[in-house]
Amino acid sequence: MKSRRQFLLTGGSALAALAALTNWRALAAGAPDASSSGAAGGAAGGAAARFEVMHSDSQWRQQLTPAQYHVLREEGTERPFSSPLNDEHRSGVFACAGCRLDLFASSTKFDSHTGWPSFWAPLDHAIATREDGSWGMVRTEVHCRRCGGHLGHVFDDGPKPTGLRYCMNGLAMTFTPRAA
Repeated sequence: MKSRRQFLLTGGSALAALAALTNWRALAAGAPDASSSGAAGGAAGGAAARFEVMHSDSQWRQQLTPAQYHVLREEGTERPFSSPLNDEHRSGVFACAGCRLDLFASSTKFDSHTGWPSFWAPLDHAIATREDGSWGMVRTEVHCRRCGGHLGHVFDDGPKPTGLRYCMNGLAMTFTPRAA
């Protein structure tokens, strides 16, 4: 049985490791805090990431709602089944909530029964990906290629023709219906 001291030392090490993982991008960039990286938290691409659309941390906070900021700039995840976009079935385009870049056509959306808007393919030149080793698993993280905003993850359990499931946070996107 572990002593209380062993437990606290082990727990403290785990918390330190978690803190280091949370701030690794800002540290890798040599930035004193994430706001100076231009991608608030260094979304998509790490230390040297540069995007067409870049704002300071305070500018992103002014532009986005707190929930959007958490997802797009801090790589958070919304609760499943909480986004109205999960039930959006009209014809149109899903765009990045951070920079308005068109990301997905409604024709590629499908119901994955996971609780998040899912697509089998993005629009050409809309996204960027990187390996994500957080939470003790390896996944492919999806970001907006123009502003670096975190959108979600892509998995290889989707429908034909691609076999991919782009599992996106609804908070990271906006929807524009096609004009009639």
